[in-house]
Amino acid sequence: MLTPLKFVARERRYLLSEMAQVRGLMPLLMKRRNHLPWTLAERAELRGHLRRLSVISPYLMCFVMPGGFALLPALAWWLDRRRQRPALAPIERGGAEAS
Repeated sequence: MLTPLKFVARERRYLLSEMAQVRGLMPLLMKRRNHLPWTLAERAELRGHLRRLSVISPYLMCFVMPGGFALLPALAWWLDRRRQRPALAPIERGGAEAS
């Protein structure tokens, strides 16, 4: 069982690692603003950055929204619910899709 301090430390490490990976997002976005095209590799990198941001968006809401700190209990509940969900088995392709 996680104590509150261990939970906070784990989530802090997770957020820092995700934010460190999103560091190159701004230069990539500014490339389009400067009328330069994105390559296929840059588009894939941009998609990866946006996926990472979508994962940490509940955390960001608590800091950006007015009164966001009131959402902290709801965020704690959501995080706990997400950790307890069993892993889904991969969907097998077959049947009607195979034809």
